[in-house]
Amino acid sequence: MNNLNSSYFHERLLSFEDGAYDVIYDEVRYLFRKETHLNGKLIKVYAEELGNTNFISLNYYPNTANGLLKPCEMPDEKVIDFILRCHLHYDTSSNIVCPTTFHKSK
Repeated sequence: MNNLNSSYFHERLLSFEDGAYDVIYDEVRYLFRKETHLNGKLIKVYAEELGNTNFISLNYYPNTANGLLKPCEMPDEKVIDFILRCHLHYDTSSNIVCPTTFHKSK
């Protein structure tokens, strides 16, 4: 991806406020954490599959050129796909487990 800052990945990642979320990715639950540092110059994401050892980990620098993605020990495609396709998990009473301004997929 040449310009991440003009991509749906960028828009989708920024739609999460900082915090922890219960999300679903490929029909599996993950605990998703997002932290913004250095006045928005660094975004860290760590998501761990509940009940297993799978994880997603990335650092994103939106103010560097066209946006610089630095996944931790995994391909760019894996973290981009996770951000694009994960969605909030709802409990049985249809309440959001972790409220957010997260937008639905286009």
